[in-house]
Amino acid sequence: MGYFLNSRDSFILYQSETTMPYFIDKSLMLGDLIPFVEQGNQSLCITRPRRFGKSVIAAMIGAYFSKGQDGGTVFDSLKIADNPKYRDHLNQHDVIYIDFSKCDDDCSNYRDYITNIKDLLREDLHEAWPEVRFREKGTPYEDMKRIFEKTGTRFVLVFDEWDFIFQRDFFTEKDRKSYVSFLANMTKGAACVSFTYMTGVLPIYVLHRPLMQDVGLASHDSATINGEAFPNKYSQSATLNNFMEYTMATQPMYNEYFGFTEEEVDDLYERYCSFQAKPVITREELSYWYDGYHTAAGTRMYNPRSVVYALTNNHLSSYWTGSGQYSEISTYIAGDTGKIDGLKDDVIMLAAGESVPAKVEEYAATAMNLNTKEEVFSAMVVYGFLNYEEGCVQIPNKELMDEFEKTIRREAFEI
Repeated sequence: MGYFLNSRDSFILYQSETTMPYFIDKSLMLGDLIPFVEQGNQSLCITRPRRFGKSVIAAMIGAYFSKGQDGGTVFDSLKIADNPKYRDHLNQHDVIYIDFSKCDDDCSNYRDYITNIKDLLREDLHEAWPEVRFREKGTPYEDMKRIFEKTGTRFVLVFDEWDFIFQRDFFTEKDRKSYVSFLANMTKGAACVSFTYMTGVLPIYVLHRPLMQDVGLASHDSATINGEAFPNKYSQSATLNNFMEYTMATQPMYNEYFGFTEEEVDDLYERYCSFQAKPVITREELSYWYDGYHTAAGTRMYNPRSVVYALTNNHLSSYWTGSGQYSEISTYIAGDTGKIDGLKDDVIMLAAGESVPAKVEEYAATAMNLNTKEEVFSAMVVYGFLNYEEGCVQIPNKELMDEFEKTIRREAFEI
């Protein structure tokens, strides 16, 4: 077991989750992924807003497939154990599990960030396969390919928080292209990789935005990515077009595995009533505070972190909003309201509980400058600040409504 290769991290993290009093079993998702592993050379990217259980699912995948673990102690009692292929894949694969949000405090540039990841991974590979002859200045992918040619070993890659680096001040357009190349070299057309699972907040096709000039797209040109037509500035030069991509707003598959469904919250509330000596939260209040997210499959979803914290603390509060970079709300709806035509009026309508028509284009989430209402609302949907349903955006619940109202009061909007 190494730092990234067959690490105990994912197993320990997921094992801990399963012992929590408000744990929800989402292990059936593994049954959806087993065929991809068997087919080989498959890549899947699932993006969701913050605190929607992405890292828990990534840890579950690593814990189940990774060699060197005794996964039966965790998974034998979960729903996946009834799958006829359960034992065939339980801890049978060499898994490279990388949490890209782990960055040294003193890291001040992309080169150091990615070099550290590459060096640690290469150390793992060299230690695990000492019989393979590696090139001194090789790359992780080259080393994986040499291992595959020598031993037939195929890897499962689990990349959590793939988009973390986008939030670092030092990350440049040049770095973005380099990062695309790194991910593509590791995942695309690699016989030594049987399956790649990647997750984060931002949709993966935002990576193609800065490539416009490289392929000579004119300002009036458009591109098609994942079957959708995108306007100018978005290149079809999809160096990561090997990924099947699923977002909450536009793709129905896998929605049941991220967030809590109505039935799951019913179950959690029953547990809460039995655990708490003096429960003070009603079932209706849970809905009012934390429900309201709409998936492309037509189901309603609760923010899981907030539900769990509220039940654990026996207290309703804005747990999710307090956990992230929520100043982004002020940036989006206050900082530029005077510059973007009609945005201020729409924000006031949203805070009044109304729905506002909007065309959500999720790639806008990484734009340095949001210049239209659609771009602002699109970014807010991606980050989970707004819900998107039937061509309109809405504030999904009281937790988010409180934050909007605070911003409006602070900016002295006239309602």
